[in-house]
Amino acid sequence: MADFSIRPADPADGGFLADMVVEAANWRAGSIRPRPAILADARHGAYVAGWQRPADRGVVALDVDGRSIGAAWFRLFGADRRSLGFVAAGVPELIIGVRPIWRAQGIGRALLRALAERARTEGYARLTLSVEHGNFAHELYRSEGFTVVETVADRDTMVRALR
Repeated sequence: MADFSIRPADPADGGFLADMVVEAANWRAGSIRPRPAILADARHGAYVAGWQRPADRGVVALDVDGRSIGAAWFRLFGADRRSLGFVAAGVPELIIGVRPIWRAQGIGRALLRALAERARTEGYARLTLSVEHGNFAHELYRSEGFTVVETVADRDTMVRALR
C-alpha cells in the first residue's frame, strides 16, 4: 500500500478537483478527452463549478511530499439541476478521482471511506454516485456497500446507506 495522508478539502482545491473530474471522465484507456471539453460539458462541470458551496464537502489524498494525488467530494443537486447520479434532493452525490499512477494502491478506498464517514457524521442517510459500465471502480463501490438503483444506457446510479 502506498504511503499517503488525507486532509479535508478546502476552497483552494477547486482546480485540483477539476483535474480529478477529468481523470474520472477519462478512465477508459484509449479514449482521452481534453480537459476543456470535459469541464465545458455541463454534466461534468457541475461537479466543480463554484467550489466550495456551503454544503460541499471533500477530502484530498497527499503523497509524502504533500502533493495532491486524489480526491473525493460530494455535492447536493436539486431536481431542477440533476447530476448524473441524482436520486433525490438532499442526497449528496460522490465524485472521486485518483491520478493514474496512484491507482490500485488503496487511495480510492481510503478517500471513499473518509468521505462516507464525513457524510454520516453530518447527518446524511445516503450517498449516491454514477459509474459507467466497465469502469474498474465499479467493484470498489460494490465492496464498500453501494448498490445499483438505476441503469441508464451504459451508466449505473449506485447508492450506499450510511446509517
